[in-house]
Amino acid sequence: MKTLKRTFILLLLPIFAFTAAHKYYVSVTHIEYVKEKQSLQIITNVFVDDFERLLRERYDENITLSIPNELSTVEMYTKRYLNEKIQIHINGKPVTYNYLGKEYENDVIYFYLEVENVKEIKSFAIENQVLQDLFEEQENVIRTKINGKNKSFILRKGNNKGELNYN
Repeated sequence: MKTLKRTFILLLLPIFAFTAAHKYYVSVTHIEYVKEKQSLQIITNVFVDDFERLLRERYDENITLSIPNELSTVEMYTKRYLNEKIQIHINGKPVTYNYLGKEYENDVIYFYLEVENVKEIKSFAIENQVLQDLFEEQENVIRTKINGKNKSFILRKGNNKGELNYN
C-alpha cells in the first residue's frame, strides 16, 4: 500500500507542477491622436492588485484601491507616479500630459491622460516604466493610432522606450 501511495504521488507531482497558475505582469497603453481636437488621448490599464501593491510599498501601506472611501491621497500618488514613469515626446520635444482621472472595472484600473494642443505629429516617442520598478517581468504594451496608422510595440525593463516616425 505504501508503494502504491508513493507511485501515485510521483505520477501526480509533475502534473501539478506544470499546471500551477503563473501570474503575468502586463499593462496596455492605448494612444490615439485625434487631429480634429488637436489631442493625444491616452488610456493606460494595469491590474488593480499590482498597482495597489506598488502604492503601498512606495507611499502608504494603508492604501486600498477600488473601495467607496478610498484615501484622498490616492489621486495625488497616482498622478505623481505616472508623471515619473511615463514620458512622451512629440516631434522630438518633451510634452506634458494632463492626468484626467482613473476608473475601475473588475480587477483592472484605467488611467486617462491627454496631451492638448498637438497640431501635427511627425514623430512620437514614449518611455513607459510603469510597474517595472516592482516587477522585473513587467511588460508594457503600447498600441498607437496616429495619423491613421496603427502600430504596436512592447516595452520591457532595460528596453522601455519606443519611437515612431511619420515622415
